Amino acid sequence: MTRTLLAAAVLWYLLKAVGHRHPAAQRLVDRLTPWTRGLHAWVLSAPATFGYIAVFTCFTLVQKTAPPRLIDIMTTVDSTNLYHLSNHTVSVLATSAFWVADHGDGLIVCVVGFAGVVAWAERRYGTPRLLVIAASGHVFGSLLTQAVLRHAINHGNAPQKLIYATDVGVSYMLVAGMAAAVLAMCGRVRMIAAVLLLAILLTPMVTSHTIWDLGHIIAFACALAVAALSRLTGPLRTPDPVLRPNRNTPLAGTIL
Repeated sequence: MTRTLLAAAVLWYLLKAVGHRHPAAQRLVDRLTPWTRGLHAWVLSAPATFGYIAVFTCFTLVQKTAPPRLIDIMTTVDSTNLYHLSNHTVSVLATSAFWVADHGDGLIVCVVGFAGVVAWAERRYGTPRLLVIAASGHVFGSLLTQAVLRHAINHGNAPQKLIYATDVGVSYMLVAGMAAAVLAMCGRVRMIAAVLLLAILLTPMVTSHTIWDLGHIIAFACALAVAALSRLTGPLRTPDPVLRPNRNTPLAGTIL
């Protein structure tokens, strides 16, 4: 996906260069320019979200190019498991949030979710509030999930080896941002989005029954609570308009 995006960017600037000499290429540039301007405005309107996308994409490139055994060691060291949370709480909570789980296999899903839904939430809440919400989902989701795991191990309901299990990924941040987005929606759209998101989160609970699936539910609940509290500090923002492609009229700050 990264190569595709880079290739698209290179082709775009080549097309613009050719357009200075060939009218047909310039006409194509004129048609595509409203789309590129809208995309540019969308990225600038959510700097934290797209900055985060850039960072975890770079980490994924490392995962895809480095030896798998080395990546296993690195993700284990950065894992928010019971052992590391007891000994290196702050560092593992920070570093684990930049790895895409399963050797980066879910990168496309994460990028689409952040670039679409979470970016929209950042436009509504503003960058500072969205950062607090997302971090709360990741931190509290990780800590509470491991507390549940500790209870299960102590009562013989989970194997002792899970103390050293690997638990990294951007998914808690993604779920937290989506929870904030759902809360910012209104009416029927909010209801439909909430049902879809809960279905996505609850389905693995039924099919695989792992503690990590419960963690997503916990992260969602924590982020939803923090998002609700953050709204007490002030109303949601009305974002600056983003250009509607192929038109000169603005598109209101709603989900594209």
